[in-house]
Amino acid sequence: MTRRKLLSLLGLTALASSGGVAWATLSRSRNPYYQGPVTDHFDGLSFTDGRPVTKGLIDIWKWQTSKREREVFPAHYPAPPQDKPPARFDGFRIVHLGHASFLYQVAGLNLLIDPVYAQRASPFSFAGPKRVNAPGVAFEDLPPIDAVLVTHNHYDHLDLATLARLHRAHKPRMIVPLGNDTIIRARIPDARLEPHDWSDRVALSDTVATTLVPTYHWSARGAFDRRMALWCSFIVEATGTKIFHVGDTGYHDGSLYERLGAEHGPFRLAVLPIGAYEPRWFMWDNHMNPEEAVKVMLSLRAEQAIGHHWGTFQLTDEGVERPPEALKVAMAEAKLPEERFIPMRPGLNWTA
Repeated sequence: MTRRKLLSLLGLTALASSGGVAWATLSRSRNPYYQGPVTDHFDGLSFTDGRPVTKGLIDIWKWQTSKREREVFPAHYPAPPQDKPPARFDGFRIVHLGHASFLYQVAGLNLLIDPVYAQRASPFSFAGPKRVNAPGVAFEDLPPIDAVLVTHNHYDHLDLATLARLHRAHKPRMIVPLGNDTIIRARIPDARLEPHDWSDRVALSDTVATTLVPTYHWSARGAFDRRMALWCSFIVEATGTKIFHVGDTGYHDGSLYERLGAEHGPFRLAVLPIGAYEPRWFMWDNHMNPEEAVKVMLSLRAEQAIGHHWGTFQLTDEGVERPPEALKVAMAEAKLPEERFIPMRPGLNWTA
């Protein structure tokens, strides 16, 4: 592997060029994104979800340079026709935009979660994982966007160019975990940013609210800002219906989702990642596989689930169709009907 390719993988660039905080700032010993009181998940410098850091640059090098069983994505993976959402929707209507991006239409409110319209999930426009299908809703067909929710700052979830475009077109509120506001404000100084901590409940309208809750993951925009911005999952609730939305997570021992299911469940729907999980020795602690996603659905006491984080950008080694195939096997082994957990394609919608 060339030095440039490894740097591309790690995102080792002057973050100012991609809309982040200047590279020189990240070399300092202080946190460049957030300063706040010490808590049970912030030690004054970095955030934690209670697990130790188990992987570093040496492990990335080992993964990228070892003999690998990698199935390469096709240049184009056809998706269903693009959705044409209504301007407003009274109940729940959720459209998959691709990878981890969704449009939520909830009780007359329009929300985007982790919107990424970029052609690459990367700090670069010329390198990194490339999109193999179009977004499930064309940008021009988006309804008026009231709020954007961002789960964490990885490039396949926080796309500054898309957020800037949304700000120009819609001026939405942006609900983000602590520290992510600094990253966005460097690119969009007048963004309507609202940073929040875990357990914060945010009213989005008179009838719609979201709560930020923990997840087993991490954050970084480059090599020296690991865990310096917070990450989260979102609970979206309205009219007596609750949906649990995970952008990225590992499974760990599953206890977190048992607790969240007991505290906040049951849920009408869980929106869960099912891709980016191979090789397991490297990915297991931060990206769950389909078998673990089924366990999370059950722990959350979710009536149904839809699976995302597959089929658009190749981030890891499994082939483009392996996640839905593995999900089908996992549901059969759990003796559950396939229709209870649907692997979502861009352009498809779920309504309630």
